[in-house]
Amino acid sequence: MYAIVEIGGHQYRVAEGDVLYVDRQSEESGDNITFDRVLLTNDGDGGVDFGAPAIDGASVEATIVDHVKADKVIVFKKKRRKGYRKKNGHRQPMSQIKIESISISGGTKKKKKKADKKEEKTSKKSSQGKVSTDMTAKEAIAHIKDTPLDQLKGFVPDSEDRVTVQRAWESKQEE
Repeated sequence: MYAIVEIGGHQYRVAEGDVLYVDRQSEESGDNITFDRVLLTNDGDGGVDFGAPAIDGASVEATIVDHVKADKVIVFKKKRRKGYRKKNGHRQPMSQIKIESISISGGTKKKKKKADKKEEKTSKKSSQGKVSTDMTAKEAIAHIKDTPLDQLKGFVPDSEDRVTVQRAWESKQEE
């Protein structure tokens, strides 16, 4: 089981028992910390939970192991023929954390197989007695072509400004 969690503006893939370095946390060494901004979880059996943007109720428990500094980054500035040289170094403060547990209490399963998608499409076709007003132009054209003219009365209003739908409607009336 693993999770994608956002810590300090960075996203990390974490699993139970992982030890990683993150931006310095305000808690002391040995304290437990909870991260509630879990973006994705995978239970290992193929079930994936996605957040929009975060999963409600999911959290990652971690323990702060130590506070350390990252490797030194050298910043060197120079202007040629001017005698200007500037050398600075910087070590970013980091916290070493160990992931204790990943808990999921909310979220929805997002894994769909091809067979499920086909069943969904067939169920949409069977429920075409009720026409959705949120159709795209291609869906509307397909609906117009597949439906008898007497069942389409009032489907395309006179004020329709989608050219492709209007053409399909006019060609259907000519038939």
